Amino acid sequence: MIRPLHINDAEALLAIYNYYVLNTAATFDIEPLTLNKFLEKLNSIAADYPFIVYEEDNKILGFAYASKFRPKPAYNYTVEFTVYVKHTEHGKQIGAKLYSKLLELVKETDAHTVLGVLTIPNVASIKLHEKFGFKQVANLEAVGKKFGKWHNVGIWQLRLKK
Repeated sequence: MIRPLHINDAEALLAIYNYYVLNTAATFDIEPLTLNKFLEKLNSIAADYPFIVYEEDNKILGFAYASKFRPKPAYNYTVEFTVYVKHTEHGKQIGAKLYSKLLELVKETDAHTVLGVLTIPNVASIKLHEKFGFKQVANLEAVGKKFGKWHNVGIWQLRLKK
């Protein structure tokens, strides 16, 4: 089941997120977030953008949200999509289900463009974005340093309105 975020979801979402902080370069956070810091992030995003969770048998297995791309007013019609799936649940199309619903929700807003900003290489995330029609528009080389290594970031774009 996909449903809107509830603030009581925070601990389960944080556990999913902090796994990626500690074990991957999928996020450029270096240290695990505290529950208070994560709650601030959730509240800030959910106040203005769709934030959804994937739940099965009363367990949260993933989440996705849209958020502000950059703070300048000219970017107000561009959103960035983020999705995280519990690391033990990959291969079940949870990310695709979340993205499908998130796209439905964002199409109901005045958003013009959706971006996926990915640490690359990341074959699964690239496939997910391209499945929904996103096209790679940028490759930023060596822009994030994590685990003592420089990482590239790719930007995938989907225009919702012409």
